Amino acid sequence: MIIETIVTSVAPDGAINFAPMGVEWSESSLVLKPFLETTTFGNVSGGGAAVVNLTDDVMLFAQAAISSPQFPSFPAEVVRGVVLEAACSWRELEVVGVDDTPPRSRIDTRVVHQGRRREFLGFNRARHAVLEAAILATRTHLIPADEIGQEFAKLQIIVDKTAGPREREAMALLTEHVRGR
Repeated sequence: MIIETIVTSVAPDGAINFAPMGVEWSESSLVLKPFLETTTFGNVSGGGAAVVNLTDDVMLFAQAAISSPQFPSFPAEVVRGVVLEAACSWRELEVVGVDDTPPRSRIDTRVVHQGRRREFLGFNRARHAVLEAAILATRTHLIPADEIGQEFAKLQIIVDKTAGPREREAMALLTEHVRGR
């Protein structure tokens, strides 16, 4: 099963990277599959650690999908890394194996610590729609513009019907980004 998360990793110089990523999930081990040219791949494969954050704030997914934001965070407890302050819960990971066969890597990890800050509220339909829009926004170089436009129009209907202010703002951010592409 793939769970959408925000993965945090740390570069050798201490720079923190926040990346939205679907990870293969199980209780004691997770698999990350970043593309080889990404900051996440370099940080995790080189540093041997990452933190996978579960959050119900879709604005963070939207921002991280289209830019390189810095979000509030605090130090992880066991690995060299940080926890997203807006995380409902998180898993601290230690790398146990890296397959760097192009185009995507496979980084096998084991969970060495987990924490919880608050209850995960879950996703209403609008949050799911924004999450799908964020994923589409990362694929503007792979999917024809008219197809992305059609999908965004369908997702916008859901947002219009069920969103709160945060979801509307996130969808507007992604829509503006995609139109600019």
